[in-house]
Amino acid sequence: MTKIRVLVVDDHAIVREGVCALLARRKDIEVVGQASDGKQAVAQAAALLPDVVLMDISMPAMNGLEATQEIRKSLPGIRVLVLSQYESKEYVVPLLRAGAAGYIAKRARANELADAIRAVYLEGAFLPPNIARAVVDGVMASNTPANHSILTERELQVVRLVADGLSSREIAERLCLSVKTVDTHRSNILEKLGAHSSAELIKYAIREGIVEA
Repeated sequence: MTKIRVLVVDDHAIVREGVCALLARRKDIEVVGQASDGKQAVAQAAALLPDVVLMDISMPAMNGLEATQEIRKSLPGIRVLVLSQYESKEYVVPLLRAGAAGYIAKRARANELADAIRAVYLEGAFLPPNIARAVVDGVMASNTPANHSILTERELQVVRLVADGLSSREIAERLCLSVKTVDTHRSNILEKLGAHSSAELIKYAIREGIVEA
């Protein structure tokens, strides 16, 4: 079995050790290193070449945002998954724009963290529904013009409801459409955006500013 190689970054040793202990129980995940600040994270990422960097935000020397930018700039093949106590758009949006592949709260369960690591490794993105909603709200409230010309108004509605965490059946009921029609819209949206999952769709929409009120 090919294991997902993870670098754990957090300035609190007890948090790092706890995360490492939880991930050690997963047969498909291997912790290959630890770092206590952003500078160490960048150096360790270059030395160890992990598949995923599990990144904290508030750290001395270099914070998580700066470290994410450095890693994505010099090592674009490495995915960064942010693990933080903060869940507001003020923290999430800048990190996604800096190149983070996903964002998960520290209050998440161990299996949710493991699933998030698998998602960013296999699918390229991960956002839990509550964080996706906060992020989309942040983009909708911004003054940046939305570049949504490649999506129809109906497709934009579907994107927003996907961001709310609704299933195809729930979206169909909300928009008075058939489930088959909603699935067709979702497939068309993914194809237009070059995305492969709902989380990646949302991340792309945020980065490109295609979500509007």
